Amino acid sequence: MATIANTLLTGTSARVVSATTLGSTDTFTYLPGRGQVMTLRNATASAVTPNIDGAGGTTVPVAGLTPVNVADGLTLASIGAGVTVAIPLDTISAYLQGTIALTGGDGVIATLTSY
Repeated sequence: MATIANTLLTGTSARVVSATTLGSTDTFTYLPGRGQVMTLRNATASAVTPNIDGAGGTTVPVAGLTPVNVADGLTLASIGAGVTVAIPLDTISAYLQGTIALTGGDGVIATLTSY
C-alpha cells in the first residue's frame, strides 16, 4: 500500500510534483478546502476503473432527494490506456471521510496537489 503524497503549490517558482505508481490499494490524506486536485494517468495498456472510498462515509443528505449512499465509495468512469484525468477533491468530499482507500488503479500514476 502506497501513500500518495501531497505537493503544496503555494509560493513562487516551479516545484517537483510527487508521483506515485498505484498498486492494488493505496491511500492519501484529504485536506478539505485546500483546493486539492488528484490526477490519474493510466500508464497501463488497458482501461482501469478506480474506486475512491473513505471508510467513514455512509449516507449524505441532498436537498430534494433521499439521502445518497456513499458507503461503497466513488467508482470513476473507465480511464483508457494513456488517458489522464483530474479530480478536484472538494467536489467529491462526501466520499473522502475517514481513512481513504484508492483501489482498481494498478499501474496508474497519481499526483496530488493543493494550494
